[in-house]
Amino acid sequence: MKKIIAIFGLSVLFVSCSDDDPITDPTEPTPITYTSGSADFTKYVSVGNSLTAGYSDNALFIDGQTASYPNMLASNFALVGGGDFKIPFMADNLGGLTLGGSALDGFGNRLYLSFATGSPNPIPVSGNGSTEVTNVVAGPFNNMGVPGAHSYHLIAPGYGNVQALPNANPYFIRMASSPNSTVLADAVSQNATFFSLWIGSNDILGYALVGGDAEDHNSTGNLDPATYGRNDITNTNTFASVYGGILAALTSNDADGVVANIPDVTAVPYFTTVPYNPVPLDAPTAGFLNSASAYGAYNGGLAQLNGLGLLSDEELAKRTINFSAGASNAVVIFDEDLTDLTIYNPALTNMRQATADDLIVLTARSFIGTLADPNNPSSVNGIGVPLADKWVLTPEEQLSVTNAVTEYNQVIATLAAQYNLAIVDANAYLNNVATTGVSLSDGSSVTATYATGGAFSLDGVHLSPRGYALVANLFIKSINTKYGSDLPGVNPLDYKGLYIN
Repeated sequence: MKKIIAIFGLSVLFVSCSDDDPITDPTEPTPITYTSGSADFTKYVSVGNSLTAGYSDNALFIDGQTASYPNMLASNFALVGGGDFKIPFMADNLGGLTLGGSALDGFGNRLYLSFATGSPNPIPVSGNGSTEVTNVVAGPFNNMGVPGAHSYHLIAPGYGNVQALPNANPYFIRMASSPNSTVLADAVSQNATFFSLWIGSNDILGYALVGGDAEDHNSTGNLDPATYGRNDITNTNTFASVYGGILAALTSNDADGVVANIPDVTAVPYFTTVPYNPVPLDAPTAGFLNSASAYGAYNGGLAQLNGLGLLSDEELAKRTINFSAGASNAVVIFDEDLTDLTIYNPALTNMRQATADDLIVLTARSFIGTLADPNNPSSVNGIGVPLADKWVLTPEEQLSVTNAVTEYNQVIATLAAQYNLAIVDANAYLNNVATTGVSLSDGSSVTATYATGGAFSLDGVHLSPRGYALVANLFIKSINTKYGSDLPGVNPLDYKGLYIN
């Protein structure tokens, strides 16, 4: 009997150990399996400008490229069969470019926040950037984001030809498959199964960054981008033609994709940080500025023309300049949209004080209060000397920007529907970041406040790594909705809100 019981016990043990279900550690989490839906993420190529490249803090550098939103997307795509994602990495984390061994003007090191003077001040990191433009890196590259690119630059032969500088792009020179290839051709040649496209911001942004001191080709009717200046607004019809051609090429092998629309460029910290009224004055200085020896004579001339019926009451009030003792005096600016009164009196130039409706550019903060003439203490920029057009985006100039953004986004929405693509409303989302902020899982909030908000980098235009993570999740959400995938996105808290040094 004991033997029978023992044999029975062994048989029970054998059966229990031979169960088809594997033995698992109950403390280990069950692996999550994600699905791609109807999309094929095997070969992903991203196309765009600096926002696609991972540009941050006024430069492109290795850490920024690693924290680009396309690289974050690629990490999600890898969960459902996505392949490698190759990036044309810079040579270092400084960001500066060289040409023939000499620093390339306008392409300096990235910024960081220095407290050396006691108050925070963004300055370039020290050191010599080692990224030589003529050292072409071997592609092809999945991240085809080219800082500075307008929409029409993506189809421009020679945009990567060093012999074509300054019309060529230094970033594309070092990654182009050949000097006369195009960004689009290099992207299409990879036969992507999935693509992202975020282009068009620079077609408007340059105009805004220089305070509207450029051409708006929606008003001029010029359709030829070969004649455009680097800061001009691209004509909407030209943009539509170029954008449609880009999508036709990217979908030529039946690739799926996602596109993003154009953010409101005037909502970034570059235009919302410097107040219109930053000037502190004591009573004697304010009195002098209001006297006949300064702006009093200008005001008197305006009043005289108003009395003659040559200047409206409304414009008289708009142009009259007045200072007071206190900390919040408005700067004086030139405004080309004012009535030209110099035909009556050459001294009555187009001057007025700024209002809350004007946007002072970020770079003006280090210019306002300096002397235009070191030998003349009255030549204070923004006070004794009006700020030039490039320092201020007036309401009329803002309207040109707003109209272009609205029209471009209508084009993008129409073409995205035509090509059956996912679309990201970056405009609405980044406006939300600017107005109310976005809450994160730890209870913190990401806003567009300069330097401390966490969404934007120190150049006031480009996103921080955390800002790019928010955008990556926005892309993922649109992709999941369109293609039925269930990609998880990324955790913004895993990415910096600001590079410390």
